[in-house]
Amino acid sequence: MKMLSTAAGKATTHTNTRRRGGEKSRLASRRIWLPKLLYDALPYFYLAAGLSAFFATLYVTEWFWVLPHYVLFSFVCLHLGVIVFRRRHVKYRERSNGPD
Repeated sequence: MKMLSTAAGKATTHTNTRRRGGEKSRLASRRIWLPKLLYDALPYFYLAAGLSAFFATLYVTEWFWVLPHYVLFSFVCLHLGVIVFRRRHVKYRERSNGPD
């Protein structure tokens, strides 16, 4: 196996390099702790940000290079807000019905 050199002068193997990269790639799926108030307000923040970005595009009079980014950002925020809201709503509904 070929040894890769690092800036510190230590040699690392290819498997060690891959393993470190894998740890960084799991950052998006890692669970984080949020305060309850922020956790509860998150879907509403997404919906408000999406709606405000969408309405901001209506006030742009000329075509501007930021306009497609506003539209994309608004749809992504609205989509995330609906997904988070629906997942929590289903979770709360299942919890309130209880096991049969």
